[in-house]
Amino acid sequence: MEILSFVLLAQVASPVATSAQNLSYVTLQILLKLLWAIGILILTRIGINVASRTARRVLVQVEPTLRKFFIQTAEFLALIVGLVAALNVVGIQTTTLVAVLGAAGLAVGLALQNTLSHFAAGIMLIAFRPFEAGDVIEGAGATGVVDSVGIFSTTILTPDNVKIVVPNNNLFAGTLKNLTAMGTRRVDLEVDIGNRPIEPTITSLLSLVQPHPLVLNDPKPTCNVASVNPEKTILYLRPWCAAEVYEQARSEMHQLVHEALYQPRTSEDEGGH
Repeated sequence: MEILSFVLLAQVASPVATSAQNLSYVTLQILLKLLWAIGILILTRIGINVASRTARRVLVQVEPTLRKFFIQTAEFLALIVGLVAALNVVGIQTTTLVAVLGAAGLAVGLALQNTLSHFAAGIMLIAFRPFEAGDVIEGAGATGVVDSVGIFSTTILTPDNVKIVVPNNNLFAGTLKNLTAMGTRRVDLEVDIGNRPIEPTITSLLSLVQPHPLVLNDPKPTCNVASVNPEKTILYLRPWCAAEVYEQARSEMHQLVHEALYQPRTSEDEGGH
């Protein structure tokens, strides 16, 4: 009887032991897969950090905004690859996940079409570099100094210290003027000399602006007749200056011309001469 009981107990315990053994094996397999997946993610993160530091040293000559964008994009793509590899190790099917993410990306892309156009324009502006931070530009209805060039927008500071944020596509799709790209600018002055004799007045105006410290000797200033009628003669006086002092030079040239031609001379001035 005891032998029979022992046999029956063994028959009952055997499946239980087998199930426990199988459960332990499955649990161990799952833990190993999880550890392997975590290891992949850690190695991916370490690899990204090392590659990013190396890229920053290698791409030191590349424009900072462009360098930052490329590095961040590469980091994101590498992280996605590492995540997909980790999911595959765990046993999660990534095909469906990729399809869902693709559909979601398409929907988001359609919803953010205008934003993506600014993004694409930002890439083009950074790549072709029609202007850089510190340049004075005119475009999209704004004129001022470029403060920063971003992926989606460009920040401009106007002469009266107002910050303007311009969407990149507005700049890239329209006519853009870089007023300081060439290093020098021409100051165009329209001068009404009335009925004064033309040649002596031209000579006088040129001798007036040439010694000015903001006026360049190369190219030399020019003065030409714009129009003539019985009542007045209009001249174009065109001195050149460094681009960064354009506004100051333009203001001082106007003042010089006004004092020389239009401001009545006092007896004290005449006595001094």
